[in-house]
Order: sequence, then structure tokens, then C-alpha cells
Amino acid sequence: MSDTELNQRHNERMAKKKAVVDEKIKQAQREQGVLIVNTGNGKGKSSAAFGMVARALGHGMKVGIVQFIKGAATTGEEAFLRQQAGVDYFVMGEGFTWETQDRDRDVAAAEAAWEKARAMLSDPAYALVILDELNIVLKYKYLDIQKVIADLQARPGMQHVVVTGRAARDELIEIADTVTEMNMVKHAFKSGIKAQKGVEL
Repeated sequence: MSDTELNQRHNERMAKKKAVVDEKIKQAQREQGVLIVNTGNGKGKSSAAFGMVARALGHGMKVGIVQFIKGAATTGEEAFLRQQAGVDYFVMGEGFTWETQDRDRDVAAAEAAWEKARAMLSDPAYALVILDELNIVLKYKYLDIQKVIADLQARPGMQHVVVTGRAARDELIEIADTVTEMNMVKHAFKSGIKAQKGVEL
């Protein structure tokens, strides 16, 4: 097939695709806050959420962040975002569950974190709320999932929420508007490369 024929075929395919996309855009005119769940065993769930923080700040939106599970170790996103106007950032965990080895402490930390989250979810000033590693908290049943769902569903109509963490519960997936499962193909850690600043930290 000649370049001319390839170009013509490409143009025809793109014209058809444009018509399909334009029709979908025409049908999607409702504006509302969305609940997004980033889950799966692959890297990038929290990173994607923090990318949305940058996007929201670029539009002058107020952002609330509550990190469950993650503890005292400082990350690059925390160090950067704490300096930004319009961001309220709370690290509420006791550390990874395999480090704490104390369910009572983990439950107490999760409950305290949820109180922070709940305050944000009831405040329309927050346009975006990130609930980092909430999926892990729900997996281990540190919080009552029905209470969490009720609070998520009662939030202001234009508030967006992103929930991250492996093993998202079916009940949460059911009420979410967008769910992405990140699958691992390869990870540097598996070959003995430690977590590094600017990549994992």
C-alpha cells in the first residue's frame, strides 16, 4: 500500500472516530462531582491522585488530602503540597500495617483520619478531596464501609473525591463513577532496587 493510500485510509478512520467522539461529548453534558477509585497491585494509584491535585490547583480549586496508613516518612508530594495555597494536607496513619502490627492502634488512627475526611466531605469549599490508601483501611475493616459510603454519598454535589489503595471493596466500586485498576507488569523493587526519592517517595 502506498503512502497516499495509507494517508487516505488514516484520514477516513480518524473522520469516523471524530464523529463517534463528538457524539459522546454531545451526550455527556451533565456536571457533577465524581467519585474516582484507583486500585490494583500496580504502581501509580496515589501518583495519579496527586496529578489531579496539580490539575485542580491550576484551576484555583481548594483541595483536601487525608493519607490513611502512611505514617511519619516524609514524601516529596507532601513536602511540595504543604507549601501550596489552597491545600489542606493531613498524614493520619501510624505507618504500614505490617510495621505497626497493632490492630487497635490502626483502627484508632483510621477513625481519627475519617473524622478529618468527613469534615472535608461536608464542606463545599473543598472541590477535590483525596483519600489516600482508604481502600486498605476498608479492606482490613478498620472503618465501617456503610458509614464511609453514606458520608461519600452525602457530600456536596460538585465535590470530586479520589480514593486510592489496593483491593477496593465491591461496595465502593459499585457507587464510584470512575474506577481504574492498575496492574503490575514489572516493578524495580522486585529486582532489588529500593524505593527512591522522586519515584516512590
